[in-house]
Amino acid sequence: MYKNDRVTRRYSEPFKLKILAELSTGKYNKYQLGKLYGIACSTINEWIKKYDRKDLMNTRVMVETNDEISRIKALQKEITQLKKLLLKKDMDGLIEDAYLEVAAQKLGYKSVLELKKKLSIKP
Repeated sequence: MYKNDRVTRRYSEPFKLKILAELSTGKYNKYQLGKLYGIACSTINEWIKKYDRKDLMNTRVMVETNDEISRIKALQKEITQLKKLLLKKDMDGLIEDAYLEVAAQKLGYKSVLELKKKLSIKP
């Protein structure tokens, strides 16, 4: 068998519309119709796009209660606060390191580690 000996299938318009009609009834899903008629799911998706049947595309619907929405907003607010606190903590650490560096220079220590040992500060 040669490389170009593949079978090319052409489907008629009525056949395509029949598949889409069966899909719209909800009796079969794309996978089941593909198995039943020997069609790839991607081919059915192409037909859905071609005939502009967006109602048949897989869509994700988020159903949320007011309680869930308020909880999400509260968690987002908490995340924002925690990010600010973490940033402040990092900034405080940088400022502390800068102060120790200046103090070590002014007091004549060779390094910040030497100053920390003298003052019994954990490195």
